[in-house]
Amino acid sequence: MIKLVGLDSKEYILNADHIEKVEEIPESVITLTNGKKYLVKESNDEIVKKVIEYKRKIYAGP
Repeated sequence: MIKLVGLDSKEYILNADHIEKVEEIPESVITLTNGKKYLVKESNDEIVKKVIEYKRKIYAGP
């Protein structure tokens, strides 16, 4: 799960395992595998970094 900030400045948590694609136009648009789209303030690079950090925590174990 990764923390993101929507365009309304509200913070929410998104399941990174359901991300299908990320586009930047100029805000970032995250499309999930179920077709839902989320507009967020973070850049594509920031989103990728958060997903990598999340995956490292999961696979590193306790």
